[in-house]
Amino acid sequence: MKNDLKTNPDTARDASGLLEGSIRRELIWLALPLLFSNILQQFYNTADSLIIARYLGSGAFASTGISGSLMNLFLFVSSGFCVGISVILAQAYGNGDRRAFRQKFFLSLVTGSALTLLITAVSILLLNPLLRLIKTPDELLGYCRTYMIIILTGLLASYLYNFFASVLRAVGNTKVSLYFLVVSVAANVFLDVLLVAVLRMGIAGAALATVAAQLFSALGCLLYLRKMYPLLICRREDVCFRFPLFRQIVRFGMISALHQSSLYIGKIMVQGIVNTLGTGGIAAYAAAARIEGIVNSFGDSGAQAVSIFVSQNYGAGNSRRVQEGFRHGLFLLTALGLAASFVMFLSSSACLKLFLGHSNDTAVNYGMEYLKLISVFYVLCFIGNNFVGYFRGVGRVMVPFAGTTMHLTLRVILSWILVPSMGLAGVAAATGAGWILVVSYQIFTKYVLSPPGPGASRL
Repeated sequence: MKNDLKTNPDTARDASGLLEGSIRRELIWLALPLLFSNILQQFYNTADSLIIARYLGSGAFASTGISGSLMNLFLFVSSGFCVGISVILAQAYGNGDRRAFRQKFFLSLVTGSALTLLITAVSILLLNPLLRLIKTPDELLGYCRTYMIIILTGLLASYLYNFFASVLRAVGNTKVSLYFLVVSVAANVFLDVLLVAVLRMGIAGAALATVAAQLFSALGCLLYLRKMYPLLICRREDVCFRFPLFRQIVRFGMISALHQSSLYIGKIMVQGIVNTLGTGGIAAYAAAARIEGIVNSFGDSGAQAVSIFVSQNYGAGNSRRVQEGFRHGLFLLTALGLAASFVMFLSSSACLKLFLGHSNDTAVNYGMEYLKLISVFYVLCFIGNNFVGYFRGVGRVMVPFAGTTMHLTLRVILSWILVPSMGLAGVAAATGAGWILVVSYQIFTKYVLSPPGPGASRL
């Protein structure tokens, strides 16, 4: 493939390797940085929590937990929008039309920024009612308002980082966004200590540290793009509004945003059911969720890698390589899912005790019932991730959204039915049933319904 982005040999390999060469190797090299990024994201807020608890006390610490439930919902909308945009950009990149890529870059950047500013304005206006809706204690309202207003005001910085990182991933470079994420975490820790511990700025200092670290990462990604991929950055002649392209961006971005946010909303609904089990069940589910978060990082990374690979080859019109990418991804993720299921089943007790301690036997027993049962089904989650990556890559972003909606609906309904008699094991059984339904739907959609041909871009 002719590469007009060659500024050094490493960039040339990242830019063109996905359209030729070993598929399995490329998927692995794509997935590894994404995996480290996803795991690092699991610990991103740990620095805030530790420093706030140490210097500001339990009230401020509790307020960040309450604020996090709202903040994550807004962040998932922003990051989900960028997932959809990355598909559009990767297809354009694989097609080799740099002008079309730059036009999509410009319109996606403007559309996503406008959406983010709208979310910021609406959420700040509705902040007090939202805090009351989730029954925030009166003594924590001040902390939560201060923290959330700063975080929401800086939501654009988070979007810009996600957007520029998605551009890098769209061209097959998953390493650089990881590097800037590492720098962002380090900057967040430094600024937390400076603003909270040294300058005594309180909860506002912790929020400012988070926003500043995200802005720093966004600027770093942009400067890297300008230096290493100058032909991808939009120019004056690329500044234009085309309604068909705008409509495509909104559809892909918003459906992916709904997909990401619905996952979080579903978790909140299941959490409400778990809360009926009392302190032991709540603690067990919280510990199990942390363990699952790490395990899911592997599946999510595989889905993103398959999506990037399929998108570029789909844009290039290489249908054979698209299908081979799907098959290689299915083999790798199935093997990884089986390994994850095996390890989770055998190590459930030890992992839970890391979070719950050795004295909380009730919570550990609750958690073991959950993890041992759900581990039986976990391979289906990884298989489903491969289908998600494939359908996103070929532009059928509505399929993953529909599958997630089916899964969450069945999971919530069955959890309400099973939890009173089965405890946390009922949530595990409901989740497993949801995965069976989703994978069945994905198989039917791919192999029975006609997939779109190369060059098409369907929802």
